[in-house]
Amino acid sequence: MTRSLRLAPPIFAAGAAAAIALVAVAILARTPGPGRSAPAPALSFGDEFWKRWGDGKGELSAYDLIYPRYGELRKGVAVTVFVTETFSNSLRVKADPGKHPKSDEFPVMKLNLVEDFSTGIYDYNLLTSAFIALTPVNGRPAGSTTKVSFSSQEWCGGVYGQLLFDASSARLTSHSYFDGEADQSRVVAVAPDALSADAILLWARGLAAPRLSPGERREVVLVRSIEAARLLHRPVETLKATLSRETARSRVNVPAGSFEVERSTVEIAGGSTWRIAVEAAEPHRIVEWETTDGEKASLLGSDRLEYWKLHAEGDQRSLAKLGLNPRAPRMP
Repeated sequence: MTRSLRLAPPIFAAGAAAAIALVAVAILARTPGPGRSAPAPALSFGDEFWKRWGDGKGELSAYDLIYPRYGELRKGVAVTVFVTETFSNSLRVKADPGKHPKSDEFPVMKLNLVEDFSTGIYDYNLLTSAFIALTPVNGRPAGSTTKVSFSSQEWCGGVYGQLLFDASSARLTSHSYFDGEADQSRVVAVAPDALSADAILLWARGLAAPRLSPGERREVVLVRSIEAARLLHRPVETLKATLSRETARSRVNVPAGSFEVERSTVEIAGGSTWRIAVEAAEPHRIVEWETTDGEKASLLGSDRLEYWKLHAEGDQRSLAKLGLNPRAPRMP
């Protein structure tokens, strides 16, 4: 349909000209120039997403893990749990049904990354949880991090930290048995489009912003991983990182089988580089990841389960599809 244009009366001519100029400036500001990337398209989570992730189950995957600690590479096991939840915005925790008003609720994608390995005579048990908002909330777009937490337990003691993301900052709370780190509470300035390093595996699957096209390379602001901050005794702060996605697909052989994969890379300024192989076909599982400081994880098996119900004796049989054996009893 064609619309006719009507000329503004002379009294508004100057204002109209100014408005046109402002529009032109805005268009130019959004237009990529030399050395400048176009803004990343916003993520959306529509019907296709919810067909898979709205089935009331979680996706569990287990990995053969190599983890660097105390200058040596340790063998262990990693498990990822990807699942959607309804979050309470006021509490930043999973909302019990009917307990909160709808205005306080929003959907998230949760990643629990569990990493267990031994050092000498004692174990390390690490848990990182990252929560990605699936709708815009708190001044941040869909696909942005709304919360991350990390805990570590080993025979020397335990540490815990969390970040709650607001419009232009994140609230950090942390506790540690290390002298000088015991109890911290501060606010970290974080841009709305920043990526959390704790959400790198979510980003690689296209579940966290920014989404990259094959062959694309993009510089971003990255929030240092709480895991790295606590284990390496460094501050939680923002860093520069370069994200890239390879154009060509390749094939990877892991204990779970042979997979055609797409590869993505995260180069952290002054830190390690991540290389992540993602299953090219649905459901785009993480097949393998490795870092330049020696960490490596290779897929053992995967399944979709209502895992929170599988806590009775005999439910250990569900571990087989993950490529895991039931935990052996300890020697007295």
